[in-house]
Amino acid sequence: MTSHWPAPFAATPLDATVTIPASKSLTNRYLILAAIADGESRLRAPLQSRDSTLMIKALRALGAVIVEVPGSGGVPDLLVTPLPAGQVATGVQVDCGLAGTVMRFVPPLAALVNGPVGFHGDPAALVRPMAPLLAGLAGLEVAVDGGGDGFLPFTVHGTGSVAGGHVKIDAGGSSQFISALLLVASRFSNGLHLEHSGESVPSPDHIKMTVEILRSLGVTVDDSTPGHWVVEPARIAAFDVSLEQDLSNAGPFLAAALATRGTVRIPNWPANTTQVGDKWRQILPQFGATVTLEDGVLSVTGGTHIHGVDLADSSELAPTVAALCALAEAPSRLRGIAHLRGHETDRLAALVAEINALGGAVQETPDGLIITPAPLHGGVFHSYHDHRMATAGAILGLAVPGIEVENIATTAKTMPEFPALWAAMMAQTQQPSAQEQGSAAVEAKA
Repeated sequence: MTSHWPAPFAATPLDATVTIPASKSLTNRYLILAAIADGESRLRAPLQSRDSTLMIKALRALGAVIVEVPGSGGVPDLLVTPLPAGQVATGVQVDCGLAGTVMRFVPPLAALVNGPVGFHGDPAALVRPMAPLLAGLAGLEVAVDGGGDGFLPFTVHGTGSVAGGHVKIDAGGSSQFISALLLVASRFSNGLHLEHSGESVPSPDHIKMTVEILRSLGVTVDDSTPGHWVVEPARIAAFDVSLEQDLSNAGPFLAAALATRGTVRIPNWPANTTQVGDKWRQILPQFGATVTLEDGVLSVTGGTHIHGVDLADSSELAPTVAALCALAEAPSRLRGIAHLRGHETDRLAALVAEINALGGAVQETPDGLIITPAPLHGGVFHSYHDHRMATAGAILGLAVPGIEVENIATTAKTMPEFPALWAAMMAQTQQPSAQEQGSAAVEAKA
């Protein structure tokens, strides 16, 4: 695969059906819980990606046994035998890559084994915020070496158990700090009373996902007081679960319907889910799309125009939303996403730089973006090793000839199949020949 991927240009409206791989958020949460369950668990049709592979390697390093077995979902299932009681860690080093779920979810688990566990990651991971989680571990009297600057690398010195109790953290930078502690809290001797000390937590839907999964496995979680989560000590019941597809990763394909004024269908869309990606059903109509969910198939048809929007807390969906805003015919404002500065890259700065480099008019605000319509042209759209930046560039390429996405391979973080799925989506609709597309590109630039 070349470093610069020519984003396919759609000269005609799409009419396609796309099936999306499993959810990264669900896969990695269930993997953590399987590692502390009271027996062997099975994950059916889990995600196969860099983030999930890094999680599997981390759990194996801590002592969990994870094996692939034949499954019926097109990918192998995972059988997970939990960490043995009294597990001793000797020379364990966890490579977090650029996976927030690994660098944040695994350290509290490491506190439950005996011995030091080191954590490191990609260069870009070394600037992702970790201070609130480290403060939480310190409040639970878990010894940590390094990380004094609030970043990787560091070493957790587990003693085999954590007393638990009441601890306060400021999770204003990421909901993952809350989920990280909640996921293993039932294995603390006294459970956990976790209190958020800041004003608000971004992406609360991800915390809701964590809480609902815990409850489904028999863990008692009281979240009736805003900013407080009380987890009772308990055993995690072994489980057998089928993973939902990743609804956030479905976003670029659904956005393709708007960008091309066509229709894209996603089968097996859950009627009820805790995934933040289900918000596409509310977001896309604001852009002028027609959205229906019938018999488990989500269908999105683009309107004759892409409307401007005013959205709050679009969270991880924001890069896809921003790409649509750049193609809209009226100004848009995205609010409540200041925390995106601490994601795989500073997504706000990256979106401003890349859209504006293509002729756009994007302005960064303290908590988001203002995107004003402007004629776009071809050019290189840089990914910053961020899968959602890469897919945003692909969306723009559908409507703007001559866009090349730098490092499309970074989509392997959560969806290695992205380039193939994108090509298959395009192939379902008869596109003009290369010569005809070249003529369309010339006319578009004229």
